[in-house]
Amino acid sequence: MNAPLRVNEALLIAGHAFKPFQCVAWEVLNGNGELTLSVLDRTSTRIGSEQIPCGIYSDPAQLSHVIETVRAKLSQDGYQLQPWAMPA
Repeated sequence: MNAPLRVNEALLIAGHAFKPFQCVAWEVLNGNGELTLSVLDRTSTRIGSEQIPCGIYSDPAQLSHVIETVRAKLSQDGYQLQPWAMPA
């Protein structure tokens, strides 16, 4: 996947990257084009969060790196995530 991602594509990718937990992702409405990701556990408690600038989430390689970084932090915190790979 080399073409720039649209916001909806980035939201869908992020939504699948943190299973079995829920990832809520939305575009910040302050006009700067950032996405906010929040990872929630089964009790809807936020266990992770990240703000991603447009220039990063629109680039598949950079988005993948951010997602992998958040996943690594969650794993270090003891959360078991399902395997995930950036869609081709």
